[in-house]
Amino acid sequence: MRILLEDAGKQSDLAAFLENLLERRAMNGIRTSILITNASGLRMSQQMLRNRWDEAREKAAIKATAEGDTALAASIRQFQFRDIRPKAASEIALEHASKLLGHISEEITKRVYRRVGEVVKPTK
Repeated sequence: MRILLEDAGKQSDLAAFLENLLERRAMNGIRTSILITNASGLRMSQQMLRNRWDEAREKAAIKATAEGDTALAASIRQFQFRDIRPKAASEIALEHASKLLGHISEEITKRVYRRVGEVVKPTK
């Protein structure tokens, strides 16, 4: 299965990811249409996703602590799943973020979801 951008005739990053995901699922014998499954192909519940999120966050915090960065570890422990949407919206162009989030106006995206600080010059 090959997913292409309509106008450019080349594969987008998302299309490449989805294609790779579908190939891995096929290799493991997973044939369900459910996108997020466990290794057996069964649907992942909200609690299963939550548990995996909490485990990954704690592992990252422990690693940061082991590397001597306690400030980063504290920041990681405070990061919540709901922070992903604004983070993603802040890392891409405003126009694309607005379309991705389904907003009518870029102003909504900018006001509610963008968390980009102002770029300033150093004092020295």
